[in-house]
Amino acid sequence: MKTSGKKPVSLALFTAFLVLAILPGAAGETLRVMTFNLWRGGTVGGQPLSRSVQVIRESKADVAGLQESHGGGADNAAKMAEALGWHHFRQGGKGESTSVISRFPITGHTPKKYGVTIEMSKGVTLKVFNIHFRPSPYQPYQLKRIPYGNAPFITTAKEAVQWAHKSRGSQVDNLLSELEPALSEGGPVFLTGDFNEPSFEDWTARASKAGLVPVAVEYPATARVTKAGLTDSYRAIHPDEIKKRGHTWTNKTSPDDPKDFHDRIDFVFARGAKVLASQVVGENRKNADLVVSPWPSDHRAVLSTFRIGKD
Repeated sequence: MKTSGKKPVSLALFTAFLVLAILPGAAGETLRVMTFNLWRGGTVGGQPLSRSVQVIRESKADVAGLQESHGGGADNAAKMAEALGWHHFRQGGKGESTSVISRFPITGHTPKKYGVTIEMSKGVTLKVFNIHFRPSPYQPYQLKRIPYGNAPFITTAKEAVQWAHKSRGSQVDNLLSELEPALSEGGPVFLTGDFNEPSFEDWTARASKAGLVPVAVEYPATARVTKAGLTDSYRAIHPDEIKKRGHTWTNKTSPDDPKDFHDRIDFVFARGAKVLASQVVGENRKNADLVVSPWPSDHRAVLSTFRIGKD
């Protein structure tokens, strides 16, 4: 019998390909994680809650850490999860509370509710932490001499670090008390949040020399999270802090407004997952990589894409 000259695929090799195709995580899975400050429940800016739901839909996020998820006494994060057919966990907080919503089941949480456990698929478990740190005193405004919250004006990097510790140090302590044990257990760990504090990777000597920030500051919240072992997904993809500032605060004033200062204070951190992409989500192409219009919040969101498991 005449053959084609091609060698037949062995049963063992075929089986190996089949296993990779059907086992969750065997060849890696894609996960999209978002941080999104809703702005007092998502409706204070005049947009219906459906616009915030649309942000999740159009971004194709799988998991979202939400801040300011209450509005008018209602848990709007729960309403958003219901509209999406997702799972919801209310972390708590008076007034401007935080929540995690997920396309995948949320199966547990840490004692202080900083983090949740999510079953992405069989054999793939994620730990997702979400925070909203105190907004005041806010060091960029203190350094730029912009009145805010009766905080004194400051001039040096040392003062900025001291005031950052006063503002948010105890909250970072509480977060790390639950985050560090989760990191020691291994597996993919994510942290989303509105830090209300810039990144030490943005306020560099290079950025100061370029006139983008008044002085280089080793901001402690992001520095401590990074020291714990997490990676800032946005800076992993966009390492040049001069060319790609990634501002998330704010879309409500112009960049040259003398009464404001734009910055990157919303983050998606990760460990145990490969960063594939990271995008700012917002109101227009000039200020965002992914546009959803009309935009419902006074913050822009951040969406980062990861590979879970083998590449």
